[in-house]
Amino acid sequence: MALDPAARRAVLAVMCLALMLVTASMSALNLALPDIGLDLSASFTSLTWIVDAYTVALAGLVLPLGALGDRVGRRSVLLAGSVVFGGAAFTASAVSTTTALILCRVVMGLGAAMIMPGTLSTVTAVFPAEQRAKAVAVWSSCAAAGSILGLLVSGALLEWFSWRSIFVTGGLVASVTALAVALRAPESKDTSPGRFDAAGAVCTALAPGALVYALIAGSDQGWRTPQVVAALAVAVAAGGAYVVIGLRTENPLLDPRLFRVREFSAGSVALTVQFMVLFGFYFVGLQYLRLVLGYGPLLSAVALVPVALVVVPTSQATPLLVRRVGMRGVMISGLALLASGLLAMSLLTAGSGYLPFLGSLLLAGLGLGLTGAVGTSAITGSLPAEQQGVASAANDATREVGASIGIALMGSVFGSRYRSSLTTDLDGLPEQAADAVRRSPVGGLYVADLLGPRGTALAQDVRDAFMSGMSGAVIAVAVVTAAAICFLGLGARTSRKPASHRGSEQPGEVPQ
Repeated sequence: MALDPAARRAVLAVMCLALMLVTASMSALNLALPDIGLDLSASFTSLTWIVDAYTVALAGLVLPLGALGDRVGRRSVLLAGSVVFGGAAFTASAVSTTTALILCRVVMGLGAAMIMPGTLSTVTAVFPAEQRAKAVAVWSSCAAAGSILGLLVSGALLEWFSWRSIFVTGGLVASVTALAVALRAPESKDTSPGRFDAAGAVCTALAPGALVYALIAGSDQGWRTPQVVAALAVAVAAGGAYVVIGLRTENPLLDPRLFRVREFSAGSVALTVQFMVLFGFYFVGLQYLRLVLGYGPLLSAVALVPVALVVVPTSQATPLLVRRVGMRGVMISGLALLASGLLAMSLLTAGSGYLPFLGSLLLAGLGLGLTGAVGTSAITGSLPAEQQGVASAANDATREVGASIGIALMGSVFGSRYRSSLTTDLDGLPEQAADAVRRSPVGGLYVADLLGPRGTALAQDVRDAFMSGMSGAVIAVAVVTAAAICFLGLGARTSRKPASHRGSEQPGEVPQ
């Protein structure tokens, strides 16, 4: 796509704005969970769904909507997604029940799934091969920086307004994004996309959605209940059907054979784990700052700024690091730093304070910076230019699947450990108050505050139970991260790309 350098930079800026709208909306609501919990009387399970409904919809729909953009035009789908996103955000600002809020978050996820694939595919389409790695690194750093920006903006809003202002702001930013896309983004599409893989689209939507439902419901209702067992069965069946259908379909939504390619599979694993850690941590870690350390919303957001200060320059340095130590070495190092940060966080107590928390945060931030950009480059380099819509959708899908599973997994482990770690005898409390303590830490601290001096012991017990839940949650994700390190370290050291997907790079080399 022939554009002058200034026009390419403008396109990159617009795509980064659209991307940050999506990623900021994934993180911004985490700061408001205590306020939403009190305002809507939401249980911890309901709060998990309010956060995860967005990422589940995004994860399940990003692949088919990326393929749709390849066919009808990426700019057109991106523009429509901005409108859908904005309308759902404005509606969410006026709801009065948790069910309505969850439904609005699902529709926002639909809009985000229309937006996100078009951002990276447009970037890779307008930049020449020799500049593409740098542009992708900027795109990748904006994904991480956008989540931090979302926290800062929501923190500032919550200091003066209610949680509803977060959705109003999201709607306004979506409107600006739609205007910028209409004015600056070029149209691009696949000239010969082939038949749309409807069966594959259904499978890729069902598998992550059913798995997340099972993780969240299993903690709340029990792992042996029929609905949880059924959800797990659906997730396994949908995943298996995706592979079978993909191998037999002439134009699969995402060819399962691509996972035989070392670059593609390694990048997918690294990004899945990265976002599992990042957004699972946001869900639990931000509540640690607010409920245990007692920080206000803005101070809680500012406390995470050091992550962005580490992630952005580290992401920019990855092309040089890859040339020196190789893709595998950078990815394994990044995942090892992530696991180290998680294990350090698991050792925190209610009295640890901010500095030990910051140390674990910086370790994890280095890992996020290393895994993000190189993982994205590995995935996009596995497909030819005319299939960059699917490549970017695959990249996005791994991120969102990781985010949705991370939130569900950490929320599930946290909820189970929190309830089992409460030691206070709640029989002496009114039934509604005792139920509030069991349902969530924010409810427990609210009840303790109402009790005055008599609630001091209960408040400490709630905080200790919170730390037990948080420790268990981060250890669970650290184990998954360790498994990913083993996969990358023990995987085949040579691979060949299918002929239809082979680019100009040599086998085992990250596209630059």
